[in-house]
Amino acid sequence: MTNRPAARVLLVDAAGRILLFHGGDPADPGPTWWFTPGGGLDQGETPAQGAARELFEETGLRVDPAELGEPVWHQVIEFSYDHQWYRQDQEFFLLRVEQWQVDTRGFEEAEKASIEGHHWWSLDELDATDEDVYPEGLADLLRRLVPDDVAQGGR
Repeated sequence: MTNRPAARVLLVDAAGRILLFHGGDPADPGPTWWFTPGGGLDQGETPAQGAARELFEETGLRVDPAELGEPVWHQVIEFSYDHQWYRQDQEFFLLRVEQWQVDTRGFEEAEKASIEGHHWWSLDELDATDEDVYPEGLADLLRRLVPDDVAQGGR
């Protein structure tokens, strides 16, 4: 098993919606899931630096790592991807934007092979979906992290 430090971004717009990508494992074309922007840290990168880099690569949104502040949540998960098992220790950052048009031109080859699309999800949509969404319990996490006035905009 490969240990992998990672950073992810909970990108929430003014309507209280969160950006999630949709994709799966290229080694197992069956199951798919929704997930937040982010990924593994490069050598010597802080979680905030990695989150900012990944956010730019995956969405085109450039932010200074300092704008992300401190992580708002931490999680350790284990998963298989492309015939390799990972133990991923990941920090989550919350970033609110008025709105954003996602630009995926910065995708790396692995992202091009595994990500099929994206969607801005409301809390109601997260509550109602039967699809796999990671991290699990995302709607409840957002309710704890995002002020009611913003969260209500997505209801």
